[in-house]
Amino acid sequence: MYDVSENYAAHQRLWQAVCDLVTEAPPLTNPSNDLISDWLSPDLFFSQTCSLPFRKKLRGFVNLIATPDNKISNCPRGYYHSVVLARKGSTPDLKKNDFVLAYNEPLSQSGWAAPQSIGITGKSQLQTGSHAASARSLVQGLADITSIDALTWRFLCRDWDKAAQLQVLATTPPTPTLPYITALSRDAKTLARGLGQAILSIGATDRETLQIFGLVDIPEQDYMQYPLPIEPYS
Repeated sequence: MYDVSENYAAHQRLWQAVCDLVTEAPPLTNPSNDLISDWLSPDLFFSQTCSLPFRKKLRGFVNLIATPDNKISNCPRGYYHSVVLARKGSTPDLKKNDFVLAYNEPLSQSGWAAPQSIGITGKSQLQTGSHAASARSLVQGLADITSIDALTWRFLCRDWDKAAQLQVLATTPPTPTLPYITALSRDAKTLARGLGQAILSIGATDRETLQIFGLVDIPEQDYMQYPLPIEPYS
């Protein structure tokens, strides 16, 4: 889910470490344009999904492997929050909802469901396709507000020169972060053990690049306790 070009080499080293530890691990492949179908495939070996599609479409059809610990400030291990962004110098009134909200997609916990948890829906919405595109839409003046997950915001602040043009207006309550999943037929415990060992083996520099510092076992019911959001209306 965090397909950041600056992280490519570190991702490759992490997956090679998994392959060295889990003999049946296949080479990395790119996802299709239909992530739900990818995730529901009986051949799925390993992927990361967002918690909203897990709650809405995947529960009962995939096995949870584990949840990464990204060390998000003010969150328990394995949890994250969203940051609500606006252009620097702008002062939108979040309580009035009289702004254009950019969001990545309706099946996004951090981009669509999380802002609703603090009453943010906007007078209208702009679907952008990705968190990075939502951030760009603010800089371009196409939208006023966006909500993106805290880890994406870290990567944008690290890698994108225009991140300095944006400000954080609010954060949303913590929820479990994006879990790793596999097909129902696969042994999730074996995969969790191999992945955990691989994360430790790649070294501190790659862990810092990827912002993956370990694994947390978060039960399915902890994901399911959060309500489904309303659908976009514009």
